[in-house]
Amino acid sequence: MNTPNSFDAVGLDAGSLWTRCVICRLEDQRMRFVGCSAVPSQGWVKGLIADQNAAAECIRAALHEAERNAQISVEGAVVGVGGTVRGATCRGFRDLGRVRPVTQRDVNEAVSGAPRRVVLPEDTIVLHESAQDFIVDGHPGHRDPRRMIATQIEPNVYLVLSSRRQHDSLVTAVNQSSLAVEETVFEALAACYAAVLPEDRREGVAVLDIGAQSSELIAYYGESLHLAASLAIGGDHFTRDLARGLCIPFEEAVTLKHEFGCARADTTAENCYIEVPSRDDRDVSRRTLNSILEARALDLFELVRRELVRVGLEGALIGGMFLSGGGAHLEGLCELAEDFLRCRVVNALPVGIRDWPDEICDPAWSTAAGLAMYSAKLKAQSESQKQTYGLLGKMLK
Repeated sequence: MNTPNSFDAVGLDAGSLWTRCVICRLEDQRMRFVGCSAVPSQGWVKGLIADQNAAAECIRAALHEAERNAQISVEGAVVGVGGTVRGATCRGFRDLGRVRPVTQRDVNEAVSGAPRRVVLPEDTIVLHESAQDFIVDGHPGHRDPRRMIATQIEPNVYLVLSSRRQHDSLVTAVNQSSLAVEETVFEALAACYAAVLPEDRREGVAVLDIGAQSSELIAYYGESLHLAASLAIGGDHFTRDLARGLCIPFEEAVTLKHEFGCARADTTAENCYIEVPSRDDRDVSRRTLNSILEARALDLFELVRRELVRVGLEGALIGGMFLSGGGAHLEGLCELAEDFLRCRVVNALPVGIRDWPDEICDPAWSTAAGLAMYSAKLKAQSESQKQTYGLLGKMLK
């Protein structure tokens, strides 16, 4: 049972391969893990929901299992979105009406109003708005204009955009499972929220969330979001390359990748062979297997490099890159990325949640953890506003 100062926070990571649910409890501004679940996903084709009823059934199964493990019942969750995400920049405007100090409300209205000043493509919605810097009375380069004396402010805003159709399809599937959607959050942003400390973002940091059908990338510099993108390479592309290259079934390629795969072919002995039952000659060179995986990994990191170059962040990630998602399990991936991107690369692991189990201290769980943390943040903010309004009501009686 919740105490007056505690709230349940739920994160739902509905992917094309696995549907994960994490339930935490916010107690006196501290998050504590209470339960989780992971069930195989159904109803997805190439990273998109093709059967809404099947997807809803998987979400329902994950929710019920997490509720049993946590021994509580929940009503809403923050849900992750990926697969069809891209970023764009725009500029907002806020006329203060007279010379006066800039308030937090002015900043909020200037940033939230920025998307209305641009024409978005059809089938596009705004997931997030992030202020990069501000022009104050014509003077650029201000990170925080609050309390400055001005007549107008213009924020440069980075927008995270998603497909409306796919977003609404996911929300509908969640609602069909009898779960309310508190908010939708870009999956890579959620993984960053769970694994990267706020002070580390100032130095320049990126998070690459490697899913089954696609990978999601974000990058921060100087506390500002500068990049959000979906990349058309995921873990299943590695597996399909193995299946085609070795002439074996997809399911067998999955097993070989997990048991013997490495993204660095040069670490494999030339005389090491693997027995493959479905092949006539049965034996396959392990170096050949890993050469196939390395080639696909280099394709992925080349896409990452191009995105970083496009926004001027190549060589600027002093804080390094974090790899999340199930695809981050591939051995040697961090080392290969470090050599290719020339920055520190580590796995993204959830931090800051008490009683987080060792068995899910894993990059595949970072997104779900971050979504639960985001849910806790929303509820803490809502409670703070209620207390403020309650105090104001008493004063006006």
